[in-house]
Formats: sequence, structure tokens, C-alpha cells
Amino acid sequence: MMKEDIKALVRRALETACQQGLLSPAAPIESIPVEIDHTKFDAHGDFSTNIAMVSARTFRTAPRKIAQALVECLPASGDLFDKVEIAGPGFVNFFITPSAWGQVVGYIYQQGQAYGASNIGDGKRVQVEFVSANPTGPLHVGHGRGAAVGDALANILASSGYTVQREYYINDSGRQIMTLGRSVYLRALQVSGRSVAFPEQCYQGEYIYALARKLLADERAAILEAPEQVAIERCARFAADAILAGIREDLEAFGVSYDRWFSEQALYDRKKVEQTLAELTERGIVYTKDGAQWFKTTAHGDEKDRVVVRRNGITTYFASDIAYHYDKFRRGFERVIDVWGADHHGYIARVKAAIAAGGVDPARFDVILVHLVNLLRKGSPVAMSTRSGEFVTLKAVVDEVGADAARFIFLSRDHDSPLDFDLELAKEKSNDNPVYYVQYVHARIASIVRKATDRGAPAQPWHPQMADALTTPEDVRLIKMLALYPEAVAQAAQKLEPHRITFYLMELAAAFHAYYNRQRVLTDEARLAQARLCLAGAVRRVIQYGLGLLGISAPEQM
Repeated sequence: MMKEDIKALVRRALETACQQGLLSPAAPIESIPVEIDHTKFDAHGDFSTNIAMVSARTFRTAPRKIAQALVECLPASGDLFDKVEIAGPGFVNFFITPSAWGQVVGYIYQQGQAYGASNIGDGKRVQVEFVSANPTGPLHVGHGRGAAVGDALANILASSGYTVQREYYINDSGRQIMTLGRSVYLRALQVSGRSVAFPEQCYQGEYIYALARKLLADERAAILEAPEQVAIERCARFAADAILAGIREDLEAFGVSYDRWFSEQALYDRKKVEQTLAELTERGIVYTKDGAQWFKTTAHGDEKDRVVVRRNGITTYFASDIAYHYDKFRRGFERVIDVWGADHHGYIARVKAAIAAGGVDPARFDVILVHLVNLLRKGSPVAMSTRSGEFVTLKAVVDEVGADAARFIFLSRDHDSPLDFDLELAKEKSNDNPVYYVQYVHARIASIVRKATDRGAPAQPWHPQMADALTTPEDVRLIKMLALYPEAVAQAAQKLEPHRITFYLMELAAAFHAYYNRQRVLTDEARLAQARLCLAGAVRRVIQYGLGLLGISAPEQM
């Protein structure tokens, strides 16, 4: 809000300087970018602009002379500026009056839930596809991190003016589903008393036994007496449907819902994969070599061409992925964002190449890679045995620490970095627990408001004159943090980095803790107490808004 006000004043000053003959542009000044940045040091003011250096060629004048003309022509700004200085080669530094900072609090109340929201997306349709785990086993903690990242990003983009659709791609076709069916079938035979070998390539987890027992209880004769391939196909459908139902339940318990669940099998049923390959073959993009069909991805930057149909006539996963991504853009999405595990890094180039070959600008396709989660307990790694097929499920983590703690910790680091998740720390009610640290500020402020009511001096609505009472360095420092929230949301949307909101909330919480230790909110001076109640209330609102974008609750009591 304040940066935009200063930007408008600078733009007007530039126009005035030209009108008065102080500056003579060699090109239209409308093309000159006006950037207002926060300064790094208090001695340099609150905001700064480098417009004098940027426009030196346009005005064919030394930057400091441009800066001097700009300062002279700044329009009256009321009580906004305490002073304006020219520094270095031509930077213009703006020092904001404390009372002007106080008006930020009023703006937060005026905007309500819209504070921090923007229209940078301009209504563009964006699809965010995330998790999309194969329905061959329960979700594990790695899927949980992808779910938190994808869901929070969708919230942030929607808050930034995009029209967002959340989608889950169900890999319910192909070899892994038949392997699932064979795994359940063989376990069913074992459970029924038959002695059969269980290959290592089959799914090993205890959940396979559970599926086999359930299927036998419902359809024993149909499984044990049917021809093997028929029984395996039945086991595959049953197991995939049951696992997918469990995935849905786990995601709902984690606070994640989707606008659409898209079936890979539906692409085959609707002949979309077949039609896509035929079109690409006709265009010479898919060709035959050594009995297989290849996609000419090297023509669009990939390191080598990729097989789409094997020599045995079976399509690869890449074939259906091509058809799926073509379908996405045909549905009218202007931007497509996929959230993948870090182990899919090598897959990006081929998908981008396929998108480019389909006539779509690959810049409209983004991939967010989510790195591994190292699960700890009191600093020690949690043992997981991949040989036995056992792993820590997302459900187990949520049941132990809660969805709020799990989501916040999943989002507490850049998704492109490995993450240590300590189960015991996530349950602690201490400042070492990041989600507790932030949520406690919201609860503490709610307690302060209740205490004010109990004392017979409940919080009053914000009034502009309250800004005159919020002038201590601590007041201003806290308000400056509140003013940064819209930028944090905008940057999170532009850079596709939801952890920026988490980082911001941690900084805001730290700022309030420091403020509360130095300044009394409920002072004996009624006017000051009311102003600080409003300031605390603004902090409470921003924490609530930020946590909401992350899909995390803001408790009134803890």
C-alpha cells in the first residue's frame, strides 16, 4: 500500500519536472520503470528508488541532477515523509513519519480478508496438479510434503487473482496396477492356505495382506476359482479402488481437497493416447526404429529421443503423460504447474519437449520438485525398512502430531531442499516448535483482547487518530513487519514458493514476541491502550490470513 503511494508520488514528480523544464526527456517518460524498494539500513530511510540512475539515458543528465529535480517536484504528501534525501550516485531515500506508518494498521482493518490479496493473476486459469501418487500403497510422508506445497500454492495463487483448479492424476493403468493385482492375488492364495512363492518385485507391505483378507471375505470363490489372469485383474481393480479411497480419506484429514480426480485409464478408454500418437506420427514427431516407436524430443531440447511404444506394442508412461498434458492445455489452462518428487528431475526436459512439439509454449508449464523428508524422533532417524515394504504413512504422522503441525513443518523450508521432520519437536508446546511459535501469538492476542473486555475497556474500532499514539520505535518496527505481508504473498505467487509465507509468519511472530516483551498493550493510558489493542489485533489478523493460505488453523486458545 505505502510503496504504491510513493511510486505514484515519484511518477507525478517526474512529470512535473518535465513540465517545468527541469528535465528534458529524449523518449516518453511513461516507459521509465519506477521501482520502490525497502532499504536495508535504517540510516538510509524506509524506502528508496534508483529511478535517477535508470532514467539517466532518457534525460541525458547526471543521475544526481535528476534526483534533485525529482525531490524538488515531489507533490505535497501530507504527513507521509519525515524527510527525503539524495544518497550516493543518485538514490532517493524516503523517511516515513511514525504516524504515517500507523495508518497501515487502519488499512489492514479496512481491507479485511483482502489484505495481502492482489490481482496479479488477472483471472488467468491455472491448474495445479499435486501428489498424484500411484494407487498401489498408502501415502507416505514424502507425499505429505507434496500435498502441503501443492495445496498452499493453490491457495496463494487464488489469493493473487488466478483462477485455480486442483487436480490429482490417478495412475490407474499399466504395469504397476497389474503388479498390485498379482501381489494381492498371491497373498490371497497364501492366506487361503496355498503354498506359493512371492516374488521380490511384488508389493511387500502388510497392507497387501489386509487387502487380500478383505477381498477373500467378500469374493472368496470368485478369486480362488477363477482363471489366474481374471483373478489378478479383479484383485487389481479392487486393490486400486480401496487404496485410492484411503488416499482420499488421508488427504481430506490433512485438509486437502481437489476439484478433479483425473484417471489415466480414462485416457486409454477414450482413445486419447492412441489418437495423440497417431497425430504425432503423421507429423513426423513420432517415428519407428528397432521395432519401437520413438518421440523426437531432441528436436525440442531433450538429451535423447524417448520410447513411447515398446517393441511388444505396450505404451510407456511417457505416452500417456503426453496425452494427459495435451489434454490439460486443451481444457483452456493458460498455465500448468506439476508438483513432483525430486527423483523426477530427469523427466522435466522430455515433458517440456513434448509440450513444445504440441505447439504450446513450454514456458507455460512449470514443475515444482519436492525433496525428501528425513523423519526423526528426538533427533534420531526413524527406522524404515524398504525391504519389507513398510514405511511411515502420512496418516500415522497426522494422527501423531496433527495436520496443522505437519503442514507447517512441511512448508518450513524451500521445497527444493531436504527437510528434517522431528516428530517429538512437532508436538512440543515451546518456541522451538515453529507452528506453536506462530499459533501462540494468535492465541496470546486473543487472550489480551478478552482481558481488555474483562477490565471493562474492550477493543474499539480503529480510528485514524490512533496512529498518533503508535510512534515508539517498537510500534513502528512491528507495523513495518505488517506492511511486508502483501509483498510476501505476491512473491510467493510469482516465484511459486509457499514457504515464503511460512518464513514471513515466523518473522512476524518473532517481532510480536519482542514487542510484547518491551511494551505493554493494556496500559493505564486509555488512548494508548486502545491504539495498541488495534495494533495487536492487526497482527492477529495477518497471522490468521497467512496461516489460512497455508491451510493451517489460527486457534483462539492454546
